[in-house]
Amino acid sequence: MGSDVDDHDGPAADSHELDRAVQQALDRLTLLTNAGDALASTLDLDTGLRRLCHTLVPGLADWCAVDLLDERGRLRRHVIEHRESDLVSPGLYEGELPPVSEDSAASLARALRGAGPLLVTSFSAPEAAADPLHARELELFDRLGADTVVITPLRSRRQVLGALTLARTESNGALDEDTLPLAEDLAHRVALAVDNGRLYAEVQNTGERIQRSLLPDLPTLGLLELAARYQPALATSQVGGDWYDAFVLPGGAAALIIGDVAGHDLQATVTMSHMRNMLRGIACDRKEPPGKILGRMDAANSILYPHQTLTCIYALVEKPAEHEPWALQYAAAGHPAPLLITAEGDTRFLTDGRSMLLGVDPTQRRPDATEVLPANATILFYTDGLIERRTEDLDRGAARLRQHAAALAQEPLGAFCDEFLTGLAQDSSDDVALIAVRTPASDDRAATATATATATAD
Repeated sequence: MGSDVDDHDGPAADSHELDRAVQQALDRLTLLTNAGDALASTLDLDTGLRRLCHTLVPGLADWCAVDLLDERGRLRRHVIEHRESDLVSPGLYEGELPPVSEDSAASLARALRGAGPLLVTSFSAPEAAADPLHARELELFDRLGADTVVITPLRSRRQVLGALTLARTESNGALDEDTLPLAEDLAHRVALAVDNGRLYAEVQNTGERIQRSLLPDLPTLGLLELAARYQPALATSQVGGDWYDAFVLPGGAAALIIGDVAGHDLQATVTMSHMRNMLRGIACDRKEPPGKILGRMDAANSILYPHQTLTCIYALVEKPAEHEPWALQYAAAGHPAPLLITAEGDTRFLTDGRSMLLGVDPTQRRPDATEVLPANATILFYTDGLIERRTEDLDRGAARLRQHAAALAQEPLGAFCDEFLTGLAQDSSDDVALIAVRTPASDDRAATATATATATAD
């Protein structure tokens, strides 16, 4: 009888072990898939690493950390997550760590020297630390609790980029030798994400530096105030074809330009520089109304860059005669309308002088319009990244722009522009360029006239 029971229990036990092994393999595959999805869900490295830690805690570990070396060899803890979130409030244990010396006794230092993955099961007291990094490590283990820890180097292209730390705080479900292959697989995926993120950031930073280097220094316009700003897309880390320009024509008129070349990559930035220089040459060749300038620009674009589209505003600001008000003459080709803000805070979009974007029909007539400008008024030219959001109607963005501008009407022009970037461009998925010009107050004109009369009398 006993033999029959043993024969019956044997296959059942084997089947149970097989089911458990299959389930463990599925759990491991699910964890790796979720980790890969977390890392691939964003182009921002810190955000991706934090999402990764959220997938590992508490399923695999009670807390985890990711430490990275920068290009100078400095070590920084980018992310730490604990199952009890109040134990690791943002920034509490994150930030720069002590230098990694060649003889450091810290397990983290051993991993950064290429050893691992390391399974740590015994811990010294913090006061027994042999060096500053070792002290920080032991202090962290003591404060957050650590019964078992696995530290795995992040390797990519024969370099160690940092380390992934996984910790269990209780002996129940402790990390063991069976965890090491999984930790190594996770570390491989993290290292690839870190390497790719840094390469992407390097390309984007290069594009942004190129774009900023192509933007002009602003000229001095006498009594007119002038300010401009550029900001790449903060939400997507993209560069693009937004640009502004300003220069003084031979007759004394101030030429102001805002434009946006189609595309969000390095090529759009390069094309933007071509367009800016071409429009500069056309504008300086002869003084013509803005509509004709854009018409000539469109004709040249169709020959030199067929199928390239862009939006643009070309404007002239000048004072026709001594006792006449300042005037704005402008033409807009598919570009968002400029905004006029009076000193009292009244706002109005300038919607005349409009035509379709450049690069579609070079034979189209390009109208222009003239606007008489009040004293101490501001005209804001901007690209669509300032007002467009994928989740809302364009009218809402335009209304928000007007409200923001009204509240800033009395601000100095530089602060006026800065506040737009801070208040409206932080969540934009597009880059933003803006340029603003402000007419002098009436008192400035009177003072100028008095000074001129005095100089003449002398």
